[in-house]
Amino acid sequence: MPTIALVDDDRNILTSVSMALEAEGYHVQTYTDGAAALAGLAANPPDVAVFDIKMPRMDGMELLRRLRQKSDLPVIFLTSKDDEIDELFGLRMGADDYIRKPFSQRLLVERVKAVLRRASPKVEGVAAEGGAEKIVLERGKLVLDPERHSCTWDGKPVVLTVTEFLILQALAQRPGYVKSRDSLMDAAYDDQVYVDDRTIDSHIKRLRKKFKEVDDDFDAIETLYGVGYRYREA
Repeated sequence: MPTIALVDDDRNILTSVSMALEAEGYHVQTYTDGAAALAGLAANPPDVAVFDIKMPRMDGMELLRRLRQKSDLPVIFLTSKDDEIDELFGLRMGADDYIRKPFSQRLLVERVKAVLRRASPKVEGVAAEGGAEKIVLERGKLVLDPERHSCTWDGKPVVLTVTEFLILQALAQRPGYVKSRDSLMDAAYDDQVYVDDRTIDSHIKRLRKKFKEVDDDFDAIETLYGVGYRYREA
């Protein structure tokens, strides 16, 4: 079963959420601060991590920033009720989802399941040898491999989060065709997760930034103001 990492300085939350996840059959790693979590996540990478934002020594934002330098691990943020700025900033930094406190254990379990489903490759195409299906999407300099969750641009690796990968995949599948924000939300998020337009815009902005780090001339993702986005035809 998948392993879930919980990072929160509130031991009551760690205990109760751990019990709820373990009851679903998940393995759980717990950390009480970001600094300890950073070392632990590197030594024993989980399948999904849940970070509280406000923690001593190293908060969730800094933990995510450092993690994203080396890893595309799916991350869910726990935020306070009125921390909309933190939510948006966290999404721009590469978080995959967020939950506002106070939350039910059932809600968190369902969000974890949703992120795990999104992290599993949505494989389409012709059956390959041995009955397994495989599709590698190639669009000019772009190569996306859903099975390996790998992305390269002109042969150079680009590390993407689960959400970024799914948004880019949705755009690149049909170059020249416009994708509305709603359709990109459907491609990248589970039905039980509500996000607004700004969330998609934040992910697109981060995608462009990552590709420009390997190619200053990257312009494959076009914005059609008031309509949506499209992947530029070669």
